[in-house]
Amino acid sequence: MNQKSYGQFCGFARALEIVGDRWALMIVRDLLVGPKRFSDLHDGLPGIPTNILTTRLKQLEAAQIVERRALPRPPGGVAYALTPRGRDLEESVLAIGRWGAQMLDAPRPNEIVTTDSIAMALRTTFRPESAQGVRARIELHVGEIVVHAIVDDARVVAGRGAVEEADLVIVTGPAIKALMSGDMTPREALASGEIHITGSRRLFDRFAKMFRI
Repeated sequence: MNQKSYGQFCGFARALEIVGDRWALMIVRDLLVGPKRFSDLHDGLPGIPTNILTTRLKQLEAAQIVERRALPRPPGGVAYALTPRGRDLEESVLAIGRWGAQMLDAPRPNEIVTTDSIAMALRTTFRPESAQGVRARIELHVGEIVVHAIVDDARVVAGRGAVEEADLVIVTGPAIKALMSGDMTPREALASGEIHITGSRRLFDRFAKMFRI
């Protein structure tokens, strides 16, 4: 029997044999935001040893979840990207993220947030039923991290960096969790001074409903 095998003819067991190793789904999560060089993946996953990252990428390539792509010159080089099979994991990654977000309280010692984790948090917490008819470009600053969300009638695309012609810019820190969990209303968030906005106040109120833990 394969050492990694659960010994069961089961789709769930087979999936865990492929992506159940430590760091594997974290790599998939970050690649769902977009292709990345090895160094970018390593920088975005603090704590992962380079040899483990190398091993996991080889395993994911062998499983046809990840592939290498040549980057245009300049600067050239190679990036890792998800294959169609890898992108099929998105729904599962988002579901696990939603489940885990309900158990977040205060950050543990040495825990950080990353650009990709915030971008994926926007996709994870998005409530399409609260975004019906909304078309908006939202930019979110959490400390030095900048991400964006483009909402188009109950659909969202979230990614790294600023967005042109933003309808709403939110500048905040840890208070964003209190807003998205409902522990702080939009009015209370602005009154506290922990969240500042530029743009549509009405859209800010809607943001708290569209993106909810």
